Amino acid sequence: MAQGRSSASAGRAIGATAFAVACCCCVVIADAATTYYVGDSNGWSFSSPSWPNGKHFRAGDTLVFRYIPWIHNVVAVDEDGYNGCTTPPGSRTYTSGADSITLTRGDNFFICTRFGHCNLGMKLVVYAA
Repeated sequence: MAQGRSSASAGRAIGATAFAVACCCCVVIADAATTYYVGDSNGWSFSSPSWPNGKHFRAGDTLVFRYIPWIHNVVAVDEDGYNGCTTPPGSRTYTSGADSITLTRGDNFFICTRFGHCNLGMKLVVYAA
């Protein structure tokens, strides 16, 4: 009889441990960052400004900008750089054609500075919660 109680206790302990591990895994999965491809199949282009509509971004998510490097670039700017299509000091310029950028909390601003593209509307603002 003592053996039966031990096995029942062991079974409950194993069950509780499995439950705790499952809960931890769910928390980790829920907090996992998401990778988004800017413009989806169109890539970083003049139609990108409307691309974020309906999406919910979080700090830590990654945006991947795909484009032809000799035609476009990506410059991460502040709000003034975005509004004025300028590259403020300290702005980071990306030119690989497949750039991954991690979002920070708040507004994230991006422009293309090639051939006056920003002034033609090739810019993007993404809010990350």
